[in-house]
Amino acid sequence: MLITHDTRCALDTVVDLVNTAPEEDAAPDGLPDVAALESFVHSHQVSEVGVLTEFDLSAVRRLRGRFAAVFAAPDAHAAAKLINELVAAAGTTPRLTNHDGYDWHVHYFAPGASITDHLAADCGMALAFFVVAGEQERLRRCEAPDCRHAFVDLSRNRSRRYCDSRTCGNRLHVAAYRARRKEAAN
Repeated sequence: MLITHDTRCALDTVVDLVNTAPEEDAAPDGLPDVAALESFVHSHQVSEVGVLTEFDLSAVRRLRGRFAAVFAAPDAHAAAKLINELVAAAGTTPRLTNHDGYDWHVHYFAPGASITDHLAADCGMALAFFVVAGEQERLRRCEAPDCRHAFVDLSRNRSRRYCDSRTCGNRLHVAAYRARRKEAAN
C-alpha cells in the first residue's frame, strides 16, 4: 500500500490525537487545556490554523472520541460509516497545495476551517484510504493488557501487536520469559 507523505502525517496525527485520551477515568487528559492543543498543533505541523479557543479544545476532544471509535470498529462497514460521518460533517473541499517545502499534495479541509474540521477532513481521509484499500484491520489498539493506545500497523505482514515494541512488546516478552523461568525452577 502506497502511503504518501501527507497521508502518513495525517495518520501520525490521528493516532497521537486518539492517544491523548485518558485510558482510565483517573488518568490525566493529554489535552488538558488550549496551550496543550496549541502544542499538539505545532508539533504535528498542522497548517492553516488560526487562534485556538476553549471551544476548539472541547470540539477536538469530541472529535478524538469519534476517531477512537474508528479504531474500535469491528469491520470495514462500521469504520466506513464512522469515517463518512466525520468527513461529511467537516465539509471537505479537496484542493492541491504546495507549502512549507513540501511538493504538491491534497488538503481536504476548506480554507479557513476550524481545527476540528481540519483534523476531521485530513485525518478522516487518511483513514478512509485504509478502508478503500481493504486494510481497515491495520487500524489497531495495542494488545498489551495495560495499554490500549491506537496505532496503524504498517508492517508488511500485518503482524504488529503493540503500539511500541520497545516498551509494551518488550515488557510482555520479559514477563513471559520470567514466568517460564519461574515455572522451570519449580
